[in-house]
Formats: sequence, C-alpha cells, structure tokens
Amino acid sequence: MVATASIGAVWAGCAPEIGWRGAGDRLGQLDPTVLFAVDGYRYGGKTHDRRDEVRKLVRELDTLEHVVYLPRTFPDEPVLVDATVATMPWDDMVSGPLVGADEFACEQVPFDHPLWVLFSSGTTGPPKAITHGHGGILIEQLKLQTLNMDLRPGDRLFFHTTTGWMMWNFLVSSLLLGVRPLLYDGNPAYPGPGVLWEMAQNARVTMFGASPAYVDMLSRAGVVPGDAFDLSALDTVMLAGSPVSAECAAWFYRNIKRDLWLHVGSGGTDVCTGFTGGTPALPVYAGEHQARNLGVAAYAFNDDGEPVTGEVGEMVITKPLPSMPVKFWGDDENMTRYKATYFDEWPGIWRQGDFFKVTPRGGTFVLGRSDATLNRFGVRIGTAEIYNVLEGIPEVDDAIVVNLDLPGGQFFMPMFVKLADGLTLNDDIVGEITTRLRREYTPRHVPDKFIQVPMIPTTLTGKKLEVPVRRLLMGVPLDKAANTSAMADPSALDAFLDYAHTQDDYKM
Repeated sequence: MVATASIGAVWAGCAPEIGWRGAGDRLGQLDPTVLFAVDGYRYGGKTHDRRDEVRKLVRELDTLEHVVYLPRTFPDEPVLVDATVATMPWDDMVSGPLVGADEFACEQVPFDHPLWVLFSSGTTGPPKAITHGHGGILIEQLKLQTLNMDLRPGDRLFFHTTTGWMMWNFLVSSLLLGVRPLLYDGNPAYPGPGVLWEMAQNARVTMFGASPAYVDMLSRAGVVPGDAFDLSALDTVMLAGSPVSAECAAWFYRNIKRDLWLHVGSGGTDVCTGFTGGTPALPVYAGEHQARNLGVAAYAFNDDGEPVTGEVGEMVITKPLPSMPVKFWGDDENMTRYKATYFDEWPGIWRQGDFFKVTPRGGTFVLGRSDATLNRFGVRIGTAEIYNVLEGIPEVDDAIVVNLDLPGGQFFMPMFVKLADGLTLNDDIVGEITTRLRREYTPRHVPDKFIQVPMIPTTLTGKKLEVPVRRLLMGVPLDKAANTSAMADPSALDAFLDYAHTQDDYKM
C-alpha cells in the first residue's frame, strides 16, 4: 500500500476471507489493472485454501493486466490464473532490479488525488467505493494520532483489525509519526485467549486497540491479562467498532491495570478517522467518549434539525473535515449517490446515521445506527442500551433486537438470542432479561418476544445486521434485504428467514 501511494497509484484492498463475488463487487467498481493476492491463510489452527477464489476473481476483473501472488500457504503449488493475464510470484517481483534510495522520489500529486478506496459494509446494497485523497487523509491522521491519541515517535501501536476495516489504514498511517505498528495475522483466541496480550508483553506495546466484542470474549474466558503478563509498557487501550458500555470500560481497570488511559472512540469508513474519542487532558468516565475530536463539529440533532444536549439525536457534522471523501468511485458527475448518502436529510449537513448524545460536560455517547432504531410509544431507543444490559447476563452469548412498524400504528419488537452452549431459552432467562431492562432502563425497552437462534448475523467487522434482519421480517426477499458477501457467516440468516416464513406473532 505504501509503495502504491508513493507512485501516485490508487490502493484498495479486501480481506482474504471475503469470497470472490464479494471481492468482485468491491474491486470490480475500480477497473483495477494490478492484483496482489495471497493463496490462502491460516486461522484458528485451520488452513483455508483461497486459490480457487483467486482464479474466479481474476476472471471477474476483466481489466487486470498483472497478478502478483504470494504463495504463503501452499509454497510448492502455484496459483493458476487466466492465461491472458501476466502472473508473477511475489519473490520474483522483489528480486528484480530495485530503485536505490538515492534515486527514488515520491510522485507529487494534487491535494485531492485519490490515495485509497475503502468500501462500506454493503449490508443494504452494493458497497460504496469511498475514495479518500492524499492531502485530507494526511492532515486528518496526523491530527488524530498526535493530538487526540498522544502517540509519539517510538511508541508501539497494536490494533486488532482485519485488512478490510479502516482501522488497518489507521494502523499503517502511524508510520507518519515514527510509531511502530504491530501486526497480528490470525485468530485472536488461538492458540489461547491470551495470545494478543502475550504478544503485547513481548513487543512492549504502548497502545493496544480492539473491539468490545473482543473484550466480551476475554471476560467469558476468565482471562486477566494484568496478572498473566508484564504490561508495564502499556499506557493506553483504545476501543472502537461498536458501542462501549460502562461495564466493558470498567473491565480494563479491573483486569489490566489501574494506571491506564482508556480511549473510547467512534468514527467511520466514510472519513477514515474518528468523530469522537479521547484526549489526554480530560478525565475518563466509564463508557463515555471523552470529547468530540479536534476540529470535528459533531452535534446531536432532534427531529426539527436543532442541536440538543443531554438528549439522544441524529449525529451530524456541520462543518467539513479534511478527510471527508473526495467522491464515490464511479458516481456520476453530480455526485448523486454521495449527496443522497450524507446530505439527504438536511442540505449542507452531513448525517452520519448514528444515534448520538452530547453530555453537558462535552462528553459523548454513540448509541448504535439510527436506521436500526427502536421507536416505541414515541420514544427512540438505541439498541446499544439493550445490549449493554445483556452483558451482565452470563447465559446470553449475544443477541439482536429489531422493531417492526405495523399497520394501524402498532409495532412488534422481537429479540433473538444466542445462548451459551447447551442452554435452552426458558422462563428464568427471559425473566432475568426482562427484569434488568425494566430496572436499568424502562418498560419500553422490554421486547415483545424472545426467540432463540444458533447465530447472530454480523458483518465481517462484527457489526450486527439489525437493518437486514428487520427487512427480512418485513417480507423483503433475501437478495434485496442483505448483501451476504459482506457477512461473517451468511447462514446466520437462516433462522430469521424460517421465523419470517412460519411465525404468527405479527402481520404486516
């Protein structure tokens, strides 16, 4: 990626676990000329052969002129691709004549020249090819990492991410500061749940980043990294990717170390940065984002388009950020899709699509996607509030809740739960969930029905697919309701399809 940027070419990537169709839906929009591909990967002790996926992808990308493949998993069995496309192993490419350091110069490009293309999750339609420019990303990443994250030359940064998430781009961007990024290839729980903390110990990591889902896994496994490993070099833990509860935040101070800066943030692939996050100059409140990031005019708007404090509203950005996309690749000259995505609600105001609350002291909460909102009795409920309660119920592994607006002003709000191994949903578990929701929030937070399912559908980066589930239950066909190529496991939707076809709980 760095080499691509240095010559003024445009970079885009897909994680190797994405199937050929999902990768083609993304990369095919760009008419690429060079493809770098790995032949497979190992995850959780298992080998995954991706050579057939590479062959299918090459046939899908008819603009390709060169394929460079990395025979990492099957070194003695080369990838065979379309004979019309020039192919070369990675080792052959880098063993050729190289330009010396004294001869090389980075290509000089305009401020908005495309740097890389990131893709939206594509859960409700074709993935958007979000194009960022050199200048905007440079300014934004330098500001974010230096001033909001307090990173310095020589720091050692780790964030557990796939190559398909914007946090990988964030990790690589730390090279701008002289920070040493640490990369991990594999399952974060293999060969044991403490493997990342052992790595952090050995590499003397100063900032450790992960998602709340990873914290939940550690908690259930009973891992106490502060007791098992030497984490004396660790200054900061960063959490991103989904809403962070107070309980999740407190876990770090109990199980890692007391002298720790917990940096909770929220951003987006759209801007490849954080809207909210941490600052070393303010106190930390459990579950709360310390502040809006420097230069980010983020507000919570009510239904009348007015900023509110202490209330949940729509997250909006009222002034431009340097790293807002320069375009969607392939959009028309009037940027119709771009404008419809961000500026359809309030002209000139960016709507991010998240529920947002600003506290009187300037802290913030991001409470889940606004298009997955639960609206009952006129009260809007962020799904994160319900999921926060479930974190304290050991029988519940995971859950997803949606709200269906029914004819005549009625509604139906089911919760689908995945229980711990060997458990069956019963009145005691339902009663515990109901009691806690009533006690910790309101009776409006209590679902109308609880249904046990074997899996909860998520994107490849772990976000729950509330909107596609809601659409399936409303009778939308699967191919219209969800982009299964963007899912961690498409079969997770099977139980929801069965329920939608056989239930009598609601009538649309």
